[in-house]
This record gives sequence, C-alpha cells and structure tokens, in this order.
Amino acid sequence: MPSTRLVIGAAVSSLLIAGCGGGAAEEEAEATDDRQEETQDSQDDALDVSVSAAFGPYAEDAEAVTYDEEAVPEGAEVEVSVTGEDGGSEYSLSVSGLEANREFGSHLHTEPCGEDPADSGPHYQNEADPEADAENPSTDPAYANPENEVWLDFATDENGNAEQEAEVDWVPREGEANSVVLHEEHTSEEEGAAGAAGDRLACVNVAL
Repeated sequence: MPSTRLVIGAAVSSLLIAGCGGGAAEEEAEATDDRQEETQDSQDDALDVSVSAAFGPYAEDAEAVTYDEEAVPEGAEVEVSVTGEDGGSEYSLSVSGLEANREFGSHLHTEPCGEDPADSGPHYQNEADPEADAENPSTDPAYANPENEVWLDFATDENGNAEQEAEVDWVPREGEANSVVLHEEHTSEEEGAAGAAGDRLACVNVAL
C-alpha cells in the first residue's frame, strides 16, 4: 500500500505542476495578444494624409482655392503631407509658381476651404483658447504659438517656389482640422496679435 500512495502522490503533484505551468502560459499568451492588439490599434490610428493640387477659383470639389491671383496665381501648385502617431505629428508644405520673393504665413485651420476666405475658420489649436470664439480668434501667445498650433510660414524664391516643415508633439483630434491656409505675411507672436498673419490669400483642403 505505501508504494501505491507514492504513485498517486507523484501523479497528483505532476498534475498540479502542469496546471500551474499552463496558467502561466495562458496569461503570457493573453498578454502577448493584448500587446499585438495595442500595436495594431496604434497602426490603425496612424495619420498619413497627402494632398497635391493646383490652385484655382472656388468650386465645391476644389482641393486648392486662390483668393488673390496676384499672390497665388491660378495654376500655381501645392503639396501638403501630414504624418503622425504616438503623440506627435509632422507637416510638410511645398509650393511652386506663387508670387516671387515674398513672405507668406501659413497655418492649419479648423474648417474646409470655402467661397469666402473666412470659411476655413480659425487656427486649429491643440489646447483651445477658452477666451476665443468664431468672432474673436485667439491672439493670446499662450495659445496662439507654433507649439500649440501648426505654423508653416515661408518665403518664396525668385521662381515663386518654397518648402516648409513643422513638427508638434500632438496629433490633431479627428475631424477638427480640415485645411491649410496661406496668409499675406509671416505670423505675429506679439501679445494681442499672436497668430495674426494678414489676409487669407489661398486655402488647401486637408481633412485630418
């Protein structure tokens, strides 16, 4: 009988060990699945938008609209690309055929381009200025600055060409940033005028 008890005891111990090992293996497998799902979610949420268009008069299906054909002639070309993930985003702007040897302001705006230059709404802000509204855009440098907004100011060369890039440590909220607007001058950072860059000369639809 003692030998029988030893055999049964050994068998029970083996089962217990196998059971414990199986539980650990299952937990590790579940953790791996979770990590894979998180990675997939991150990839699915990655931002990758590119627009290439020629400026022209406003039309409902226009990708790039000019409001000032001296500064931004019809047929001038623009490319905008936006990429982002893991809490940061990068912006690239390239233009050709604009008025030569002059400065332009450029920012990410909240609304799509419209027939009226003001239709593109205010600058997109990662942290919205609580004192600003549609009639009174933000001019507080605590909010209207190139870290909280996307600024792509540039100066054209003798051929009217230019390139600019910007990078911020956030990604726009889905559906809340919809265009890049070109302005008549570089952007002010002064108190009470921060973010101001003069008239809106052109607009590019970039739905983020």
